[in-house]
Amino acid sequence: MTQRITDLLAAAAERAVPVVRGVPDDLLAAPTPCADFTVGDLANHLYQVVVNFQALAAKEQPDWAKAPDYLHGAWRDAFAAEAGRLIDAWAAPDSEEGVSPGMGLPARTVGQMALLDLTVHAWDLARATRQPYEPAPATVAELADLLATMGPTARKMGVFGEPCSVPADADDFTRLLGDSGRDPAWTSGN
Repeated sequence: MTQRITDLLAAAAERAVPVVRGVPDDLLAAPTPCADFTVGDLANHLYQVVVNFQALAAKEQPDWAKAPDYLHGAWRDAFAAEAGRLIDAWAAPDSEEGVSPGMGLPARTVGQMALLDLTVHAWDLARATRQPYEPAPATVAELADLLATMGPTARKMGVFGEPCSVPADADDFTRLLGDSGRDPAWTSGN
């Protein structure tokens, strides 16, 4: 049985929110596994993803060009609240039905994209800030299928780097990281 996106997002958020809460201010300028992003850049991006994918669940077109700075005040608590709103948005009865306007993709695929960002960027932030992170097993299975279909397009668009090699006996999440262009062995000392 296929799991609902809202349930998968809830499991991913349960793991991502503590990582975001654990991001210390003194590491906001630190590097991440995403070479173009500092910890602060990546936290802002993930926050924007959580907000904008709420609109996409409602079949609205968000403004991706506008990249506000969310990292002020009690931004960690605000991120947790927005993650809850993301889960609620994808719980709407028709959120997984039809095609997303502007993106031209099946709505479920768009929800999977939110799930991918919430899962992989939580790992990125955890690695960059030396926090533990273990993804929800159900999300990994869901995302492996998404990467198999969307990975080549994402690489052409510059969203992912070329796949990184991983050991033959790597677990599914390590393979997912490698397929998304991340070096699973990356550490903040790299």
